[in-house]
Amino acid sequence: MGRSRGGLSTKIQHACDGKDSRLAMSLGPGAGGDSPMFPVVMEAARAPRLGGGRARTRPDAAMGDKAYSSRANRAILRDRGIKAVIPEPSDQIGHAKRRGSRGGRPVNFDSETYKGRTTVERSFSLSKQWRGIATRFDKLTLTYRAGVILYAVVIWLRQ
Repeated sequence: MGRSRGGLSTKIQHACDGKDSRLAMSLGPGAGGDSPMFPVVMEAARAPRLGGGRARTRPDAAMGDKAYSSRANRAILRDRGIKAVIPEPSDQIGHAKRRGSRGGRPVNFDSETYKGRTTVERSFSLSKQWRGIATRFDKLTLTYRAGVILYAVVIWLRQ
């Protein structure tokens, strides 16, 4: 999302809670994939506790679209004890079926929980409301990132 000197070439990856508040965010190249940014965002995600204390770093579940479906991402979530609610693309399902028993078990996918992923889409819609983020007039990544973080703070304060 956003425009730079070379055209549409910046991707914002972020983790948010159920209230559309961003917990962590990262900027990546527009031509890069979504999946390599997943570990970076998950490592930076911190959810504040209501009663004070150390912030949570391990959510109950992590939801993502099909772009985040990879063995590496699922292994990261499994190692941290986080439930993965990420659908598997049809080509990955076909590859596993062709391999037979060597293709591994199909991934667990809870479609009811996945319906809650609309919070991420709403969160991006809020970001697109701010002209500075949607149009990407900033020439430097540093100032664009500062704008993204500033607008995340504004959203936190509105809630």
